[in-house]
Amino acid sequence: LPSLSLPSSMHLIQVDSVQRWMEDLKLMTDCECMCILQSKPISIEKDEENELALSSQYSTCDNLQLLLKRAWIISTELTRIAQKLEKNRWQRVHSMTVRVNCHVRSMINEYNTFTKNSSEEMHQFEKLLIDKCSEFTAFTERCIQTEDEQILKAMKSCINETLTTVAQYFGQLIELLLTQEAQNLLRQIELSDSVYMTETAISSLFSLTQEGAHLCRIIAKEGGVVALFKICRQDCFRCLYPQTLRTLASVCCVEEGMHQLEKVDGILCLADILTDNTHSEATHAEAAAVIAQITSPHLTFTQHLSSFLENMEEIVTALVKLCQEASSGEVFLLASAALANITFFDTMACEILLQLNAMKILLAACSDKHIVDTPYSRDQVITILANMSVLDQCASEIIQGNGVQLLMEMLFERSSSGNSAEVAACERVQQKSAVTLARLSRDPEVADAAVKLSCIPRLIKLCRSPTERNNSDSVLVACLAALRRLAVMSPDGLEDSDFQQLVKPRLVDSFLLCTNMEESFV
Repeated sequence: LPSLSLPSSMHLIQVDSVQRWMEDLKLMTDCECMCILQSKPISIEKDEENELALSSQYSTCDNLQLLLKRAWIISTELTRIAQKLEKNRWQRVHSMTVRVNCHVRSMINEYNTFTKNSSEEMHQFEKLLIDKCSEFTAFTERCIQTEDEQILKAMKSCINETLTTVAQYFGQLIELLLTQEAQNLLRQIELSDSVYMTETAISSLFSLTQEGAHLCRIIAKEGGVVALFKICRQDCFRCLYPQTLRTLASVCCVEEGMHQLEKVDGILCLADILTDNTHSEATHAEAAAVIAQITSPHLTFTQHLSSFLENMEEIVTALVKLCQEASSGEVFLLASAALANITFFDTMACEILLQLNAMKILLAACSDKHIVDTPYSRDQVITILANMSVLDQCASEIIQGNGVQLLMEMLFERSSSGNSAEVAACERVQQKSAVTLARLSRDPEVADAAVKLSCIPRLIKLCRSPTERNNSDSVLVACLAALRRLAVMSPDGLEDSDFQQLVKPRLVDSFLLCTNMEESFV
């Protein structure tokens, strides 16, 4: 079955609520009529309460969203049928099969009302799916008319096979529908001279990209990256650049999008946008977001971005300037995220950053709470500092910019909301600040500054107290490494017990000792 994420406007309803039933009556009519015509009672089992239905607000959604919602319902219902079939709940299997049959017919009818150019192949798949759904319903109806266990056992394998075929046909039809819609939107983008029509098409395309990687692959395969970069090369569409670049960033989360970007010299186009001072800050920020996406260290298919190295210096220069002049935390986050990823992408980037006084600019930004205002932004800054800290020249930059104080503050990073993503960001900040401290403490001046700022007691606390590091093993390892480096430079800063347990043993033994402390607290 296609993997379709749950749209925000989808929700569960209680079918015994008359008010909700009335609101959803228009979409539910087909299903209810089918049940009545076949003389099937509506189930009163408890799990009937979880029946999925479309929001009554569907009339305000565009046709694509309606299609995706209907597809999501069908996909979910097919999964639930398989679960009920496993438990031999034949009455439920049949009533749900009837409902799926109705939803499939409604989806096809709805789609055909707003689509005038369906292909012959699509009509064939529609007929195949409708016929197979009817066959499926007939099978399940026979099952509720008999109580013979042998017959039911024999029928079960046939129903399973039919269910698999229905799911297969449904997946293929949805693939065709979405491909056709992507083609229509891209054709509109390519042929329209109207800013309004182009904006509408790009907005719909962006909505599609938010439905998951599968939709992004379809868009990329149909030439989405090419069409969007074409917009970014036309001055008459300058007002649409931010929206277009945001859509590009989404499409380029998949390998197909990256390959297309390389073919159309997308890197060069992004470099031109970033270095053109006549563009708005919003345009620069969205271009930075595309750079952040295509250089993400989590992607495994960046090796073909050879053209990036050719334009890296001017891109890095533009991103540093964007960080320095950012008017909001969001703009700074996008620019610094791109820089952080680039420092992973190629080590030469760190040398360029050093030449551009990026260390000083980033340290200054961290003192402005309106710009570096979240753990996510601090995560990007400390990532850049950690990667730059392998260069010997960074130590003096850190001292001059009061960077050791910042590293100390980051060792205290804690989430204020308890949100899991924010907690994870805080852990990364703690870990990377400890790593940076360990690397820079090769320099006696940095180590001395760290000792004077009481970094050693803080590192010890992080090692010994699991709650201080949110039970993170990666933070523990980084803190042990930093503590050992500082202990070499300032052995008098540790009590004997700390030295014997956290510094003298092998690192793995100290790690096991600290994790055992965690178990004893529990």
